[in-house]
Amino acid sequence: MKTLSCKVFVVKAMRVCVSEVGFVEIGARYGVSPENIILYGQSIGTVPTVDLASRYECAAVILHSPLMSGLRVAFPDTRKTYCFDAFPSIDKISKVTSPVLVIHGTEDEVIDFSHGLAMYERCPRAVEPLWVEGAGHNDIELYAQYLERLKQFISHELPNS
Repeated sequence: MKTLSCKVFVVKAMRVCVSEVGFVEIGARYGVSPENIILYGQSIGTVPTVDLASRYECAAVILHSPLMSGLRVAFPDTRKTYCFDAFPSIDKISKVTSPVLVIHGTEDEVIDFSHGLAMYERCPRAVEPLWVEGAGHNDIELYAQYLERLKQFISHELPNS
């Protein structure tokens, strides 16, 4: 089995500007180039992740239970993005040039599975997604295929793996 040699930096941020500072700071402080950074966002954390990935090159992006937009979560029948929708990830995902792995539970009770599917379908560099049958919003990590898919993606599907 191949061992991954990498540094893990956790940047918890609800505001895009904070996560952007974190992204830039990792490069400056630790000498990590963007092509060696994998952006990972879960749930609402996919919003700044997609925003960063749409504006900066990085090694890869992992979207765990992503949302299309805030308005579409609150009002599921919403079909377009309005100017007052603060989190329009569905409109930004097409600008992401890095490989993207989308992970979503089919029984997600917080962010409907249709959000993950739509983000996957709109993403130009999407790899094979992980749809976890029967998983909800906060239990995907408990399924064996979660870690297996992450290892496969990082170890074998990225250009520098």
